[in-house]
Amino acid sequence: MKEVRYFYVPNAATEHELPEEEAQHAVRVLRMETGDEMMLMDGCGTFYRAHVSESSKKRCLYTIDETLPQMRQWPGHLHLAMAPTKNMDRTEWTCEKATEIGFDELTFLRCKFSERTVIKTERVDKILISATKQSRKAWKPILNEMIDFKRFIEEINNPDSKLFTHHPKNKFICHCYDEPDLGSKLLLKDCLKAGEDALVLVGPEGDFSIDEVRMAEAAGFQSVSLGNSRLRTETAALVAVHLMNLEN
Repeated sequence: MKEVRYFYVPNAATEHELPEEEAQHAVRVLRMETGDEMMLMDGCGTFYRAHVSESSKKRCLYTIDETLPQMRQWPGHLHLAMAPTKNMDRTEWTCEKATEIGFDELTFLRCKFSERTVIKTERVDKILISATKQSRKAWKPILNEMIDFKRFIEEINNPDSKLFTHHPKNKFICHCYDEPDLGSKLLLKDCLKAGEDALVLVGPEGDFSIDEVRMAEAAGFQSVSLGNSRLRTETAALVAVHLMNLEN
């Protein structure tokens, strides 16, 4: 019995042809033929059981046999905002693994100590799609464009802003400072609340600047720690996603 293959088709319900890249994979790599079963995912909560109705060297048409709405695996909206690492491979690895674990939204931050200030979101989005298919999740994480730290803080607190889909009340910033004028730094795992939205900020390899931390706290963010060990940016981001996922 053949393994059922999953394909990402954003408009699966209204389209009848796989996107070009997915079609190439289906007909050239997997050698799918007319009648072969496939599973489509729209990334917005629905799977579609379908079969190949026609295939050629460059095209793959399908017919939907069954629509399968999925239940969300967690009730809250989980948002990670991180400064990408200088080595992009490490950031891409984080995006892949975080998607496999499970979260809802990703934003890249441009901070004072950032060593990478530009990022190709198109490439990152392909990694999110691949990880969504691999882990067979019904929702693909939302990917936002890179944004300056100060503007991010302003926009996330503005309920009328269209940059983000959610504006959570539970907002956390991970950092390594112990300055007396900063708020008490609790463990993230002790601050998360099951079923509620959560946003966690993770800084660059040189950490957030002290002024950025103060700015975040003034905007309602809670300073948090991920434990006694000092973690690399990509490790901290993955730990944060894992904790949010486990709590929900």
